[in-house]
Amino acid sequence: MIDVPLSALEVAMVQTGTRAVDTLRDTTAFAQRLDALGYHRLWYAEHHHSPAIGAFPPVVLTAHAAASTSAIRLGSGGVLAPNHAPIMLAEQFGTLAALHPDRIDLGIGRGPGTFDESTARALRRGAGPTTDDEYRDDVAATLRFLVEEVALGPLPEPWLLASSTAGAALAARLGLPMAFAHHIRPDNTLAALDHYRAHFSPSPWCESPRVLVCVETICAETEDEARWLAGPMNVVKAGLLKGHSEFPFPSPEEAAAHPFTAEERAGVEAFGAHQAYGTPETVLRRLTEVAKATGAEELMLVTPVYALAARLRSYELVKQHAATP
Repeated sequence: MIDVPLSALEVAMVQTGTRAVDTLRDTTAFAQRLDALGYHRLWYAEHHHSPAIGAFPPVVLTAHAAASTSAIRLGSGGVLAPNHAPIMLAEQFGTLAALHPDRIDLGIGRGPGTFDESTARALRRGAGPTTDDEYRDDVAATLRFLVEEVALGPLPEPWLLASSTAGAALAARLGLPMAFAHHIRPDNTLAALDHYRAHFSPSPWCESPRVLVCVETICAETEDEARWLAGPMNVVKAGLLKGHSEFPFPSPEEAAAHPFTAEERAGVEAFGAHQAYGTPETVLRRLTEVAKATGAEELMLVTPVYALAARLRSYELVKQHAATP
């Protein structure tokens, strides 16, 4: 039994043999089912110009999902500050919060959301990479505009996304709740959380340290099925280990035929040791271990598997078993 809220991250992978519009349509059914299952929140990630991930703006998906669900919290996980004017972020998410009170989150991150330098420059209207100081200023300005300029009533709940101690330090300094990308940088998790809690400064947004940890989670009826479902993302990870960023999201059959090198296999297995894959019993044990080790107040599950039905089944199994002692 897990005694912390469970949430979900939607990455919106575009699967081999499908179109981005198919993925976009799936996001509606996904949000509605998680709402019915009682998941606490659902966040949307920002990506651009990728053959595997749809370029669906988090603010648009949040608005659409909020109109078709009733209880689940919705928002960005994250919207990327370097790509947007702070006042626009404040206006967009402030408007959503006014239309859907107490249901909207504004998760802010730093990355460009693309591996392509020309795309990153296009997003920033020709500007170069954002410096640490510029990023800090943009986050602070977004928070200021939320209060000073929007003033529509209920405000979105701001979170800072982090995958390193540097991100954790900024969250602590600004007094924001922090969402840590354990599903991306598990080796950084404990040190970053320790720094965040040790240096946290209370703010009007958050009185004490508050941590959400995101875990890659694939749950199935059997261990073999879970390994089968994990195959496509393992191919993607193997490509990233080689520095390849332009990859499609393969089917499980394509993944099963992928010729992993020994180095790739070792890298994938080392990463997986920090995540949660397997039967409900295995997954719940791993999630409980992560929650205990990190002291997280909430766990967010990201489930990059092929086919909506299999992805939803993973979330169903976790939720059904999470409430069982």
